[in-house]
Amino acid sequence: MLAIAGGWWGYANWQSRQEQDAAAGLEMAESSSSATTVKIIVGDLAQKNLKLTAKPLKASSYWKTITVPGSIVDRPGVSDREVVAPAIGTVSEIRLFPGDTVRPGEVLFTLKLASDSLHETQANLFKANQEIKQAGARLEKLRSAGEAIAQARVTEVENEIKQLEVAAKADTEQLRQRGLSAAEIDGVANGKLVSEISVVAPKPASDLDSASRAVISTGDLAGSDSDPSVELQELKVDVGQQVQAGQTLCILSDHQRLAIEGRAFRDETPLLENSLQKGWPVEVDFQESAAADWPPIEQTFLIRRVANTIDPATRTFSFLLPLENQSKTVQREHGTQRLWRFRPGQKLWLHVRVEEVENVFVLPKDAVAWDGPEAFVFTQNVNTFEREGVHVLHQDRDRVVIANDGSLPAYRRNDELLTIPAVVQNAAAQLNRMTKSGSGDVPVGYHIHADGSLHKNEDEGK
Repeated sequence: MLAIAGGWWGYANWQSRQEQDAAAGLEMAESSSSATTVKIIVGDLAQKNLKLTAKPLKASSYWKTITVPGSIVDRPGVSDREVVAPAIGTVSEIRLFPGDTVRPGEVLFTLKLASDSLHETQANLFKANQEIKQAGARLEKLRSAGEAIAQARVTEVENEIKQLEVAAKADTEQLRQRGLSAAEIDGVANGKLVSEISVVAPKPASDLDSASRAVISTGDLAGSDSDPSVELQELKVDVGQQVQAGQTLCILSDHQRLAIEGRAFRDETPLLENSLQKGWPVEVDFQESAAADWPPIEQTFLIRRVANTIDPATRTFSFLLPLENQSKTVQREHGTQRLWRFRPGQKLWLHVRVEEVENVFVLPKDAVAWDGPEAFVFTQNVNTFEREGVHVLHQDRDRVVIANDGSLPAYRRNDELLTIPAVVQNAAAQLNRMTKSGSGDVPVGYHIHADGSLHKNEDEGK
């Protein structure tokens, strides 16, 4: 009997503990459920201090991205160009200086010639031109003599003139290649030898194909079709310095069309290749100040080339995106200067698309508050703010993506899915702290109307 009584008592005790544990579990579940939905009251002044803004959310698609560092670089062979000395000489004058705007054909330097070969070429051209004149006079005399002169002598003089013309043409071409103008060459042929030459800015190239013009540039050095000016970026010589033929005198820079170079790691290669193949645009964060007075950027940034080599020092590979620059013209006392919005060496961030998520809500990062593994947003009804638990699918530095799973009631309007309540776009963390401290309770002497607005008791009925 004692054994049976002991067994019955143990079973009853075990059943009682099970019922207590079940009740406690239900209470915890209810407490957890009620913890996600909490209402607080925020006065008008507090809303202004927190700068609270709220609006209904619209369901949309969102692109998951990877963020990689990048920088603005010159486009090799297009952005920069060297101007070289056409002959041996001494720099006698420098017309423009770094920062000055340069147009094609504008004089950059004056060189005092010190090239024996160039002087010899000028002398040969003058001599050949004089001999051509003398031979031409002899030929006229022979032809005027009629049949009394043998035809062989006439042919001999004609051949002599042809040989002299060939030599003169070769000398003329050599002088043209050395930078002499057509007027200067004509003067040399008539005995006016040149001791100084002007070095001018080269003309923009016009032999780029249409595809290169669309993707790369509309000219070798042209800033645009209407404004072909470039900038003198760097001087390489001083006045009085002797230079050799082919020596760099200065560097001209065209920042109208640059490139963005991104750097990614080896394991990100499939993502970059997929974005290149599918033609997905890349979002570029230029890290600019909000106070910058520039027009909006309307360019779509597409990956144009992915490098097939990896830098052994950084273990990264590069990829390039074309960049159309913007500029301003500043009037100065001694001329004008173009100020460019983007400059080579400028650092930035690239957000490369990897996957599209559809039918989600996208909010600013400050619109979501975290409490351990749980995430919350706040909906506003005048002065009443209600906390709602949400499922976060993805987040980055600026945005949070939450699931459209019914936690926020929504309705459809004109093929758009909008949330019924207005969701607070910022200060969610501060509102969440108010729910824990109890500072969001109805203040003494106030009451809440059915529309969620806060009113003083003495104003009731007025």
